[in-house]
Order: sequence, then C-alpha cells, then structure tokens
Amino acid sequence: MNNLNRNGKILAVTLDHGLTIGPIPGLINMNETVNAIQKGGASAMVAHKGIFKILDPPVDIGKIVHLSASTSLSVFPDDKVIVGSAELSQETGADAISIHVNIGSKHDRNMIEDLGLIADECTELNMPLLAMMYPRGENIPNPFDPKVVAHVARIGAELGADIVKTLYTGDSDSFRSVVDGCPVPVVIAGGPQVSNDKELLDMVKGAIDAGAAGVSMGRNIFQHSNPEKITKAISNIIFDNSSVESAMEVLSN
Repeated sequence: MNNLNRNGKILAVTLDHGLTIGPIPGLINMNETVNAIQKGGASAMVAHKGIFKILDPPVDIGKIVHLSASTSLSVFPDDKVIVGSAELSQETGADAISIHVNIGSKHDRNMIEDLGLIADECTELNMPLLAMMYPRGENIPNPFDPKVVAHVARIGAELGADIVKTLYTGDSDSFRSVVDGCPVPVVIAGGPQVSNDKELLDMVKGAIDAGAAGVSMGRNIFQHSNPEKITKAISNIIFDNSSVESAMEVLSN
C-alpha cells in the first residue's frame, strides 16, 4: 500500500481504456502519457499487464495491474471477465491488483464471484486489491443515487477489497454517506470528460472534503490538453489540501 499512496492519499491514473474502447487519444504514446502523469505527481497508475511490459523506462510510481476486461465491440460490453492472476502479476512487479465489478446487470453474479475469489488470492499474497465498483446495468435507473452508490461500494469492502473506487454522487454531503458506509478507503472515478477544469477540480475537492482517500481517474487526465498540469492540480488538492482556486493557478502557469 505504501507504493500506492502518499500519507494515506491516492492519485491513481487509470490507463486501461485501450482494451475496452481502443487506441483513443491520450493512449497512443503510452510512454509520453505515463511520463506526464509521473511528473505531475500521480502516486500510482492502473493498466493491463501488456502495457507495463512495453513502458520504457519502467514506471516508477505504484503499479496496479488490472485483471478485468471487456470490449465495446462485444454484445455484452459491461460483462467483465478475469484475464490474469494476482500471483503472476506480483511476480512481474505489480504493487497491487484491480478488478472491475458492475452491479445491477444480468451478469453481476459472475463479477461478484470473481471479486471474492481474487480478493482471497490477494489476501494469500499480502497484495492490495482495488475494486472498481460501479452501479451499472438494467436494474440501475440512477447510477448516482447515493444509497445505490453506498451499497455498491460496501459490496467491495464486504468481499475483501482494500480500496474501493466508485462514482462521485455529485456533492460532498451525499458522498459522505458513501464514505461513512464503506470500512475501507474510497476513491472516486472521473467518469466521462467534464466540460471544464473547474468542474473536475470541484469534484475532486468535494470528494476529499467528504473523506475520500483520493481519485482513480482516466480520461479527464490522459485526454486533457496538458496531462502533467491537470495531474499536478489534482495532486495539490489531494496531497496538499489546496483550494480549487489555488489548484486552478497551476493550469494557468
């Protein structure tokens, strides 16, 4: 866990989208993107095993190997399957494992089972597990409903995750109920690209004020016009408790 956080806070950049939706902007030159987020102050990154093999030089922040996969080309794009093992990931240098679970779909029973089994494997290896817990599927009319998000986050903790990633509910007060209901650290997802930088930084600040341990974000960082600067701005809020106004100054310098 010490390789993933700084003073108990986490800024993990999620770079697993290439498998799901292809080589989108920001994920073409992986070395360039990883270099930018490292310079910006990220504490960890999430990627599939193949990406860690091709990085040159090797990444020197926390390495979280993602073991879940699905593709937008599939008939069931939200049905995640396990595509690796915690043991082999550890042997090849991973600091932690992550898996993705969508709750509320007709396939969620399989993902719940996978979460429990991978959590057991990680426990045996004394290896941290990040569970990406999303309310997503036919039975979820509003994925940002605080009660639903709190329930989904709790599932991750109940089955053995060391860190839970989930959706921000839109405001600090409602998200505090998610954090309070989850007995392990909670980090927020970034979701689709936001309309402006202040909106993103307000979301990060709101989550931190609610007790979140940090973020695990992808597109709002690697598809930003300046990934290094937006990482630095987010880093200042998470690690230095900067205001949104102060963090915005990073982007204008």
